[in-house]
Amino acid sequence: MPQPHILKIHEIFSSVQGEGLRLGEPTLFIRLTGCNLRCPFCDTRSAWDGGKELAIPQIIGQVRKLRKRFFTDWICLTGGEPLLQNIRPLTEALKNMNFHIQVETNATLFKPLPVDWYTISPKPELHFAHPKFRKTAKEIKIVVTRGLTLDIIQRLRSEFPVQIPIFLQPQSMKKWSMDLAQKLLRQSIAIGLKNIRLGIQLHRIYNIR
Repeated sequence: MPQPHILKIHEIFSSVQGEGLRLGEPTLFIRLTGCNLRCPFCDTRSAWDGGKELAIPQIIGQVRKLRKRFFTDWICLTGGEPLLQNIRPLTEALKNMNFHIQVETNATLFKPLPVDWYTISPKPELHFAHPKFRKTAKEIKIVVTRGLTLDIIQRLRSEFPVQIPIFLQPQSMKKWSMDLAQKLLRQSIAIGLKNIRLGIQLHRIYNIR
């Protein structure tokens, strides 16, 4: 008998997308356990370890229950870093439920998957993004840490097509980070960089998960 495909899951919940181009859209979230970077500014450290081992049918069962009272066509696979695990069977099962699938990733890993939307967030120190995301990413989010510079933004802008927006995402909506984001936006505009935008975390404003 074949063994069931198991994933380590931190949580499954309903909310709205709090960041990026899909801001405010009702979405189901599957947060997977584990991360290969473990940034010191991470606001989901609880997803680095632990979690619960669930087979694909168990995950789909929870998703079906949530969808009955929170109907949406969008589901987001996030983490941690969701691409550390083999999520292809999960994405295929979700596609069979007619979901639009978003994956939020730090972009260090790439796997060809049947998903609709890659949100990539390259992290310091290198802010590396796998080259294959240059054709598949829908948006880029850069967390505005104290070490973020115009040179980093300029390099990422040069690596990705201009139609892919780069969001300057304040670190946990802290004032110093929001001020720095505005400064970096003004500097980007001054040297002619296109499609650089300010980001927010809507879920923090509304105080929701």
